Amino acid sequence: MDKLIRCLILSLVVMSASLLSGDPVRLILDTDMGNDCDDALALGMIHALENRGEVRLLAVTITKDNRDAATYIDVVNTFYGRPEIPIGVVRDGKTPQDAPMLKVPIKRRDAHGKFVYPRRVEGAQAPEAVELLTKILNEQPDGSVTIAQIGFSTNLARLVATEAGRALVAKKVKTLYLMAGNFQKPQPEYNVFTDGPAFADLMKNWPTPMVFSGFEIGLVITYPIESIERDFAWVANHPVVDAYKAYVGKEEDHPNWDSTAVLQAIRPERGYFNLSGPGTVELGEKNTTVFKPDAEGHCRYLVLKPEQVGAVRELIADLVSEPPQRNVMGAGVQRVVF
Repeated sequence: MDKLIRCLILSLVVMSASLLSGDPVRLILDTDMGNDCDDALALGMIHALENRGEVRLLAVTITKDNRDAATYIDVVNTFYGRPEIPIGVVRDGKTPQDAPMLKVPIKRRDAHGKFVYPRRVEGAQAPEAVELLTKILNEQPDGSVTIAQIGFSTNLARLVATEAGRALVAKKVKTLYLMAGNFQKPQPEYNVFTDGPAFADLMKNWPTPMVFSGFEIGLVITYPIESIERDFAWVANHPVVDAYKAYVGKEEDHPNWDSTAVLQAIRPERGYFNLSGPGTVELGEKNTTVFKPDAEGHCRYLVLKPEQVGAVRELIADLVSEPPQRNVMGAGVQRVVF
């Protein structure tokens, strides 16, 4: 009860300040939802920051080639009162395997046989990702869009594979934030090596500044199991909690890679992280990530100091567990009465 009241009061104050301070970040999320629960945590955090007026989620595109991913994302968006957010899916992409963190929430039914989580979209109905990206970008003011890529590079590499696509991105996109690579050790990282050729193409063709959150960042910015067990008591069923439990499978903190890239994308001036100097990034041997310092390069990566870890970890947990502020009762969300 205390957390619910505290979150609501804090959110109203912050939202009022945000509305006075400027326009929200226009964000596109590109995700491999279903391959790790940190994608679900990141999406929940985006909705919390949209509640505060800090971001507007324009669209979600998916690089996991499994139709449950689109359905799950629509479930989460609907849960937060935003079922209108368009979703695009990859065709002929990577990781088509089913995932319990998707299937468990979207298949849950109540005692009357109805879905616990309403949805509008089934995966097969969603448009192709690059087509949706092109449409959404064309509708936005020049230089206004931020993209957070927290999965593979498949969709965005395809977007800039043509001269027209590169020109569109150069005109509309301000910055691309990526959870990709390892900038501490010469080791391959999942989002890179799963579609290495796409990552290499993206590094060659992407025309705007890029900021990377490497493997080493999310490895220490874990999501606390204590938050999963205590901070969602305001609701009987939550699709992000279901995804976390289905993926992790035990009571333990879990690395939270994707939320760090998204947090930096929405709040780049807050000083949560330090930034490297400028440089270039390319695909190295065995799908490693190679950063080369270059004063004229348009790539940087996040640097985390030990004294920053605790505050960022707590902030993300508070945001992810924050209750929706839209009227979601009509969407079938069952609230707990205190």
